[in-house]
Amino acid sequence: MTQKLSGKVALVTGASSGIGRALATALAAEGVKLVLVGRSAERLQAVAKKLSAVESLVLPADLAKPADVERVALDALARFGRIDILLANAGLYNPGKVVDGNADAWDEMLAVNVNSVFRLCRAVLPHMIKNRNGDIVVTSSISGHQTIPGEPVYSASKHAVQTFVHELRRQVAPHNVRVGAVAPGTVLNELWGFHNPADIASKVATHDGLRSEDVAEAVLFMLTRPANVTIRDLVILPQKQDI
Repeated sequence: MTQKLSGKVALVTGASSGIGRALATALAAEGVKLVLVGRSAERLQAVAKKLSAVESLVLPADLAKPADVERVALDALARFGRIDILLANAGLYNPGKVVDGNADAWDEMLAVNVNSVFRLCRAVLPHMIKNRNGDIVVTSSISGHQTIPGEPVYSASKHAVQTFVHELRRQVAPHNVRVGAVAPGTVLNELWGFHNPADIASKVATHDGLRSEDVAEAVLFMLTRPANVTIRDLVILPQKQDI
């Protein structure tokens, strides 16, 4: 029997655009209360306004900064008293050859893609363990399952996330907390340089890319499985993507 999500509280990072915005929209349709986290207060407010049928808390934050990560968790718990779902989705993409790379940009990417995931999980787990209930889904990438040419540091960040998710799952399973990762291929959103709805529709029609909503629907499937089911890894690719 599928799990009902109505009334639960979900913290969604990277919620102002792309997959994060699609996740927030999908959860709102299920009656989930939202904690919306992202860098742009204006864009987060626009998402919250669009999803005004559910209660939401807007928390602008730079997840590259540990203090902001800690504040997000504390503010969410102060408002709602619990976090039932953590969708650690925020991420940066920085491809290119190592010899030409910007080490400071790598540091920022690793802080968001890796360290913020570690810290957010650490922040919410005591409450999930106490309640003996919770779901954590991390947005990984096909790059976390194999190295993709041209993005060595980004791939390394997603491999780190995959390793973390697998071991964390073992540690918290006895407490009825589920942990999984969704690993998309090419997603047609701002992170990958797609802004025009017509361009996105064209790529979808030729099976060359995923919509952010495709990924959100996959995560919704993970969250609504019966309590005895954990989907550890869900890899989702455009039908024509040859990896």
